Amino acid sequence: MKNKKLIGIYNKLYKAFGPQHWWPGDTPFEVAVGAILTQNTNWGNVEKAINNLKKEHVLSARAIHDMPVKKLASLIQPSGYFNVKAKRLKSFINFLMKDYHGSMERLRKEEMHSLRHKLLGVNGIGPETADSILLYALDKPVFVIDAYTKRVLSRHKILGHDDFYEKYQELFHSSLKKDGKLFNEYHALFVKVGKEFCKTKSVCEKCPLNSL
Repeated sequence: MKNKKLIGIYNKLYKAFGPQHWWPGDTPFEVAVGAILTQNTNWGNVEKAINNLKKEHVLSARAIHDMPVKKLASLIQPSGYFNVKAKRLKSFINFLMKDYHGSMERLRKEEMHSLRHKLLGVNGIGPETADSILLYALDKPVFVIDAYTKRVLSRHKILGHDDFYEKYQELFHSSLKKDGKLFNEYHALFVKVGKEFCKTKSVCEKCPLNSL
């Protein structure tokens, strides 16, 4: 039953919005940086921070690794919580440099579950950030659960809003084909409907899921 509901939600959202081409980023490394910087802020602020790194020609693992943390914090200031995020970004870069010689391609070659466990051991990387890196930067078939996903599914009585991240994720992993492209598109569609209709104060009458 839940399987059919999930497929029905996807079909309605895709019909309403079409492909989302998400996650924005020119390289896997840029996507990974964005996944860390987007914590507790909107994407427009992340873009400003990433553009600052690009202008300084320091959007690379080696450049960020060698940069003083205060300098990094000043460049990513538009993303908010910049002192905390600078330390988190440094922790990820140190992990990438130490274990993978700074190469996202080497990171991609690691088995998904092993890599997820390692990412969760990096300071400041929780399940949503780890899975965003795995799915969007490395093309691994893992479903990202965020506030939009929880809000939509809980309002449609599929799961409780306060259910654990893992319970939500298992619902997708057990109900859908493990396909990175499908997971990518579906999660992006949740973000789209969450921003436009399923807000904190919902706009249900015009939502594509209104007839679900």
